[in-house]
Amino acid sequence: MWAARLREADRPVRGDEQPGGELFRFRAVYEAHYGAVLAYARRRAADVPDAQDAVAETFTIAWRRLGEVPEGDAALPWLYGVARRVMANQRRGNRRRTDLSARLRVHRADPVDVESGVVAGDDRRTVLAALSRLRDADQEILRLAVWEELPHRDIATIVGCTEPSVAVRLHRARSRLAREIGKDQRRVGHEGVEGPERRAEGQTS
Repeated sequence: MWAARLREADRPVRGDEQPGGELFRFRAVYEAHYGAVLAYARRRAADVPDAQDAVAETFTIAWRRLGEVPEGDAALPWLYGVARRVMANQRRGNRRRTDLSARLRVHRADPVDVESGVVAGDDRRTVLAALSRLRDADQEILRLAVWEELPHRDIATIVGCTEPSVAVRLHRARSRLAREIGKDQRRVGHEGVEGPERRAEGQTS
């Protein structure tokens, strides 16, 4: 099955599924990291089919460039980097094919399903709403640090910068997120104070 699928890619199959063969190594990479790459994609995609398409394309690229895939645990950040670029291209294609307002409705609704159980109730909605207002670069570095729980070294590999730069970007992104959450909390508090007064005014008028 694996050989048939991979022969459809734009490179010849060399070796076999015996230890040391290319198919053997690819299978090991796929089985070790498929779940993590799918979770990465589902957290960022507009819907499940888009996530699955992105994962399929990511592993197709990994097969074509198998010689570039790092050994051991370093393979996962490499795959995340590929998935990040695949999904960026995917989003650009989607924007060309779909109406912007429809895309925004999908993006507002989907994260609740994807992130269910991460933060409960109102807190979850507050954090996700605040996150959505950050610029894309801030959103991505926070997701890599918090959702994927990656160390700075791996984040640097994915986004293409140095570890010190990751630390600075992450600090700034967290500060911006905290400010956005604070705005929501102040807004809720303001409405909570005004609500009873307005009701009282209605009763006395």
